[in-house]
Amino acid sequence: MPKTMLLPYRQELERELGHILDWWMKYAVDREQGGFQGRIDNENIPEPGAPRGVVLNSRILWTFSAAARACQNETWMGVADHAWQYLQQHFIDRRYGGVYWSVAPDGQPLNTRKQMYGLAFALYGLVEYYRAGGPKEALDEGIALFHWIEKHSFDGVRGGYFEAFARDGAALTDWRLSERDRNDPKTMNTHLHILEAYANLYRVWPDPLLAQRLRHLIHVFLEQIIHPLSGHLCLFFDTGWAPQSDVISYGHDIEAAWLLQEAAGVLGDPVLLQKCRDNAVIMATAAARGLDTTDGGLWYENHIAEKHWWVQAEAMVGFLNAWQISGELQFLQKSMGCWQFTQRHLLDKNHGEWYWGVDAQHRVMPGEDKAGFWKCPYHNGRACLEVLERLEG
Repeated sequence: MPKTMLLPYRQELERELGHILDWWMKYAVDREQGGFQGRIDNENIPEPGAPRGVVLNSRILWTFSAAARACQNETWMGVADHAWQYLQQHFIDRRYGGVYWSVAPDGQPLNTRKQMYGLAFALYGLVEYYRAGGPKEALDEGIALFHWIEKHSFDGVRGGYFEAFARDGAALTDWRLSERDRNDPKTMNTHLHILEAYANLYRVWPDPLLAQRLRHLIHVFLEQIIHPLSGHLCLFFDTGWAPQSDVISYGHDIEAAWLLQEAAGVLGDPVLLQKCRDNAVIMATAAARGLDTTDGGLWYENHIAEKHWWVQAEAMVGFLNAWQISGELQFLQKSMGCWQFTQRHLLDKNHGEWYWGVDAQHRVMPGEDKAGFWKCPYHNGRACLEVLERLEG
């Protein structure tokens, strides 16, 4: 495709990155109690008593750090500083290590369980903050989280990582991220985000054990999590890696496709990298089965008729990546199609940011967050940054 056709895509995402970050600076920063609002609705009204999750804080830390590093923007770095200070002061458990799952609006610990999903995102954000020019202390805190995960969560018998532990690292029987999730000891989702966190850490701290575990995670995906026939991800597992669900998550398929390739690239193993590049095209092909040919959007899951914001963001990156590997124009068209869908149906033209999602009739899903425990600037902000980097020049 001629460069003149790619330039508008890049320019639109450059503008959109600014719009996203402007919204979060204006509405999400809590200038009275510190940190960030725990929840904001579609009319940009905050919920004062909403708990504050470590995932929200860590994803804001990652997004503003990554954007500040890529664009040399001191204002964005200031928001990253704000996120780092709050994470350091309120989420890091100084007695038992790790990070709390949530705190109250006044910063006091609320849910003190150690969810590996939360530790992974805190690690991811801390490392990116260090890469953007943050203090060495941020990297040290990230390394400490790596050691906590390895000490308590790594399964030395069957491989992979267990989901959750009590504050002091004691075993639990309830591993769920939320009440809506299945209660399984191992999940694709947590492994995916440990993978991306470990890959980011390896960029600045090439430790031998970290390299071993990162390689292990890639092989867990290639050998246990990705279905060998369909190319889709299996989502939930027992301790011995027997799948516990047949649900297909198209968003995670396309997100994992490019994150696995990125992790292999960080390791610098050309054989493993080529395997993951080949796999990225296979997984993008599988994920494309979830595209709605009537509007270009990607469905959330195979049994839920909704199109979520984060799914379109990851599809923009994953299909663009598949085009860069294969040269097949259809993948670039799919990437741009998901952005066009987002522009038509997910961008809130009145209040800013992206809606959580729409249903099959393109109606905005009621009652969902504009910002909240799970609704953060990480997916759409990262999609903008990835498109900018990949289409640079």
